[in-house]
Order: sequence, then C-alpha cells, then structure tokens
Amino acid sequence: MKNKLQKYDLPREKLLKYNQPDKLKDEELLAIILRTGTKDYDVLNLAKKILQQYGKELPYTSAKELKNFLGIGKARACSIVACFELGKRLLKDKKVSLYLTPKDVYDRLIEYRDKKKEYFFVFYLDTKNQEIKNEVISIGTLNSSLVHPREVFEPAVKNLASQIIVAHNHPSGNLQPSKDDIELTKRLVSAGEILGIEVIDHIIFSKDGYFSFKKEGLI
Repeated sequence: MKNKLQKYDLPREKLLKYNQPDKLKDEELLAIILRTGTKDYDVLNLAKKILQQYGKELPYTSAKELKNFLGIGKARACSIVACFELGKRLLKDKKVSLYLTPKDVYDRLIEYRDKKKEYFFVFYLDTKNQEIKNEVISIGTLNSSLVHPREVFEPAVKNLASQIIVAHNHPSGNLQPSKDDIELTKRLVSAGEILGIEVIDHIIFSKDGYFSFKKEGLI
C-alpha cells in the first residue's frame, strides 16, 4: 500500500520553494513529470521503480514499452518520452559527455554487466572525443551478438561522427576476445578507414572487469 506524501516532500513544491532543479534527485524530477502515483506506489516510489528498471536507457525507451510498466499508462508514458525527446532536440548541439578511457566506457555501461545476452554498443564521437550519441546496435544470444559494419557506421555517417568506440558484454564473464570478436574488430577498423571514421577502441566487459583492444595493442 502506498504511503501518502507530505506536502513538503512533494518534488513540485520543493522545486518551487528552492527554484533550483539541479538540487532535486533524479526520482524527484521524474516524479514531477509523472504527476501522480498508482494504486500501489506513491509518485516518488513509482519514479524510483522506473529508474531502477531502465536507468540511463530511460531516454531511449518507447512509450509502448513504458505504458505497461507498473500501471504507468499511456498518458504518463507519452509525457516521459515527450520530455526526453524535447530535451534531446534542444540539446542536439551540446556535446558535453567525454569518453577518454576504457574505464569511462566501462563505468557508463554498469547496468549491462550482468546481462544474460550480449549487448553491442557504439559510442559516436566528434573530433574532440566528445560524445554525439550512443546506442545499442545489437542484442544477441547467450554467447553471440550478430553485428554488421553497416549497422555500426550508418548512424556514424548520419550524425557526422569522426570516431567511434564499440563495446559489448560477455555473459560468460570471460573477458578474453573470441576469434569472432577479433575478426569483427578488424572488419570495423577496415570499414572505418574507408569511411574516414576511426575505431578508437573495442571494449569487452563483464561484472569482473573489462578488456580494451587498444590497451592490449589489438587496434
């Protein structure tokens, strides 16, 4: 049964009182977008549940998927998606996320370290190594992820990226690259040379750590 929030706990009132949105927690900001909770969760706990489920992938989650999560419904799912889409459009030319090391990428992908399937990511960067965007290119089976260079570089060309970093998890926990991993990396590097888009690194990761092709001299 959900608990009733006191007025001074409400994120909207807190925002109006202090007039500093950067002081609010992630779940408080999301709660303002949601406006109300459900029969089982007050708005703050509902926001926390959503963030626990989707984390940093929330801005890229569809309304169709969100509307079925814990009774969010169509209206609130659409509000969430619309807010993130508007933010992405308004901040389209603001490139502020910097990825300089394999550790940075590994930290960014913390929510995927325990996944049972392989997720293949691409970080699209400009000439200053600043992120333009990142996305999941492929979701594979227990021990394989099918990736074609076309899927990797088409968004790179579209978004005027000059460099990319690719990364994927190993559900087995083994951080050593497989023969297929090595061959794929070679193909991506070759394709990138033709297109003038440098493959900076390929990172394999799991809950136990990460392996950098660049650091190990394989790129």
